[in-house]
Amino acid sequence: MNLGPVPRAATLSDQVIVRLRAEIALGVWPVGSRIPTEPELVERLGVARNTVREAVRALAHNGLLDIRQGSGTYVVATSELAAVMGRRFADADPLHVAELRGSLEATAAALAAERRGEADLAHLEELLARREAAWGSGDADAFAEADAALHLAVVATSHNEVLTALYADLGQVLRDFPRADAGARLRPADHLDHARLVAAIRDRDADRAAAEARGHAFPCGFTEA
Repeated sequence: MNLGPVPRAATLSDQVIVRLRAEIALGVWPVGSRIPTEPELVERLGVARNTVREAVRALAHNGLLDIRQGSGTYVVATSELAAVMGRRFADADPLHVAELRGSLEATAAALAAERRGEADLAHLEELLARREAAWGSGDADAFAEADAALHLAVVATSHNEVLTALYADLGQVLRDFPRADAGARLRPADHLDHARLVAAIRDRDADRAAAEARGHAFPCGFTEA
């Protein structure tokens, strides 16, 4: 009987890959940010330069990192699946992306209203305030990140690990559409009040939470079919 190859012990490079992948997934280095330099990673991880270089190249090959000569290495996806999703749907119809986003977020918001705890609610209130502050600052990039953080937190409040993981893996695809629609400037017509969504979750009103979430998926100029 063929038992197959003997599993090999994880190499030091494998261990570094796991460590870096985990930090990317946890948001230590968000999508779009530059990771520490090679010497900094060597000091931080306590491994040889060649080990760090091999791990970074492996993660770049898998689509999580982008090595830019003369600039640094940047995070482009939170997981291998996220990278695949980003490539697969890069040219998707924006309306179809909005419809998917509306479906996922409406389902998550309804579950969040039913399952939220006091800690969940406090976190949502904090992120809502941060989102409003970012809007008031006029910084489009800061607002896009704060908005994305609030939406992800609503999904996480569903306490459905599969839904949350799927949403996180699709995150960049779902975020790119509204960010492109908003452009580089924040326009008053584009502001969507998310306080009503958080209030619906606070009130445990699943139907109202779902309706609010679905409406947020369609920026100015787009409507559901």
